[in-house]
Amino acid sequence: MSILRRRSKVQNSSDFSDSGKDREDDKKDRRKEKPKRKQDGGERRIKKWTCVDSCCWFIGFTCSMWWFLLFLYNAIPSSFPQYLTEAITGPLPDPPGVKLKKEGLTAKHPVVFVPGIVTGGLELWEGHQCADGLFRKRLWGGTFGEVYKRPLCWVEHMSLDNETGLDPPGIRVRPVSGLVAADYFAPGYFVWAVLIANLARIGYEEKTMYMAAYDWRISFQNTEVRDQTLSRIKSNIELMVATNGGRKVVVIPHSMGVLYFLHFMKWVEAPAPMGGGGGTDWCAKHIKAVMNIGGPFLGVPKAVSGFFSNEARDIAAARAYAPGFWDKDVFGLQTLQHLMRMTRTWDSTMSMIPKGGDTIWGSLDWSPEGLYNCGARKPKNNHTHTAIPNGKGVSSFKEGVNYGRIISFGKDAAELHSSKIERIDFRDAVTVKKPANNCDIWTEYQEMGVGGIKAVVDYKVYTAGSVLDLLHFVAPKLMKREGAHFSHGIADNLDDPKYKHYKYWSNPLETKLPNAPEMEIYSMYGVGIPTERAYVYKLASTAECSIPFQIDTSVTGGSENSCLKDGVFSVNGDETVPVLSAGFMCAKGWRGKTRFNPSGIRTYIREYNHAPPANLLEGRGTQSGAHVDILGNFALIEDIIRVAAGATGEDLGGDQVHSDIFKWSEKINLQL
Repeated sequence: MSILRRRSKVQNSSDFSDSGKDREDDKKDRRKEKPKRKQDGGERRIKKWTCVDSCCWFIGFTCSMWWFLLFLYNAIPSSFPQYLTEAITGPLPDPPGVKLKKEGLTAKHPVVFVPGIVTGGLELWEGHQCADGLFRKRLWGGTFGEVYKRPLCWVEHMSLDNETGLDPPGIRVRPVSGLVAADYFAPGYFVWAVLIANLARIGYEEKTMYMAAYDWRISFQNTEVRDQTLSRIKSNIELMVATNGGRKVVVIPHSMGVLYFLHFMKWVEAPAPMGGGGGTDWCAKHIKAVMNIGGPFLGVPKAVSGFFSNEARDIAAARAYAPGFWDKDVFGLQTLQHLMRMTRTWDSTMSMIPKGGDTIWGSLDWSPEGLYNCGARKPKNNHTHTAIPNGKGVSSFKEGVNYGRIISFGKDAAELHSSKIERIDFRDAVTVKKPANNCDIWTEYQEMGVGGIKAVVDYKVYTAGSVLDLLHFVAPKLMKREGAHFSHGIADNLDDPKYKHYKYWSNPLETKLPNAPEMEIYSMYGVGIPTERAYVYKLASTAECSIPFQIDTSVTGGSENSCLKDGVFSVNGDETVPVLSAGFMCAKGWRGKTRFNPSGIRTYIREYNHAPPANLLEGRGTQSGAHVDILGNFALIEDIIRVAAGATGEDLGGDQVHSDIFKWSEKINLQL
């Protein structure tokens, strides 16, 4: 039996060793097959990698970086950025409020802010089903979260009725009230916040500061018809004067707010029901000074390109770089068409169409700016109290530009003498009416037909005078409302009763300033930044549902200092408003006693040379002359605080001029 047990053990052990060897062989085989499977699987994963994966990774990376930076922002002491900046650039100057408080300045005159277009917040009070949950949340300003979450719903609620220019049925969007309406446009992007903070340094608070917020989309008179905004501004100014010992207010309008307040000054004097019934001496009793910042008194060429093709320099560059995103149906959105449909319902934008026609802006072969060198170097510092005598600004002339041709089709049309350009009048062209439901997104170009579109191109060149006819041709519904609410001409006789109508009140060339000889008017704006003045266009497409015209970004001047770059002619300005528009009225139109300024209100020009921030730690800089960033310019803030504390224009040093505004103004043959 023992022998049998030993044989059984030996056999079992041999079987076990054999099975062990088999298992080891199987393991080796599996090890050999494993890399192959990994390799095969890797190949499959690479093949399955899609654009969605890339987007997810990009979004994940962006969010991770954002949260990391947000963590650093909250973890690092608030004084660290200033410490780091001073370590790099040296000690920072005191903010104007701190500096002037040390000089003993205190709050005196109440201050009224009048925001410009797009910088004021708008919130939803009533909407359609797609806007559920958005009651009293900002549709404009803040984080703009709804633009990303429900873009078509957002466009629908930000648009106005294309016939009336007022609310569409079932939608009510209203301006945010209080200082928060326009202190910040978006988180971290200040508008009025820096100026408000510096005024607070010398004793101002909410009872002595008032934000005259309004719905910047609708026409100026309609802000009164719908919201009684003009009446509210009048009442608040009267209250601030009454509760501050009779001290008059200092009004600070910015951008389109400058035109809005011009309208207000005529409205408040005019008898009811069209006006506020305040009488001809209301402004004299209640306003010390109007300190206009970046005012487009005579309009801006950028408004023309906006109406014509919904473009400006930056949009044109993006459209050329990524045409599929802007022009085609991407993710169900035809971006440019949606924006055009929306913005063409905003009647207020028509107030910024160039005013004065060829007399102000130039003709086919002449413009006030004449020769201008866009590559000229500008001084980098502002000397706040250094006045430069009228007409003695630093000249920077070099090459001839036909700035009077606001729109040209082709480079030759922009540069050739007018006698060498063959033009076919577009006004007699026959347009083909088509049903609005041919396209998913309706624009007025769909009603022109191919013949009408080609007729626009064949006219070749448009000046400020013919631009109005062009807009009537391509956007008849828009311009029908324009004729009811705005005017862009030059008055022959300001005593004509027709100029008592409100549509003339925002045009300084068709209305008189108030009878307030002790009041002061300032024009304060940045200079030294290339600013859009004229455009070279091309026919982009005759497809039925597209925007047919496009700025030709391939067109550039022949020299390094050329004012023609990427299809846009530039001139001196603040990046949005050319010097001519911002400065002419205070340089000539209102200077002394004129038919536009019969009481002789004193006018001053205060120009601020643009100096970009030295490094990223300076943010948007303290010497910026850019259209919005100038609200953080220390020199401008200092001027405003001094006037609010009781100073006059003469105390500031009179005019401060760095451009050729006085020379350009003298070239304009305007009856005064």
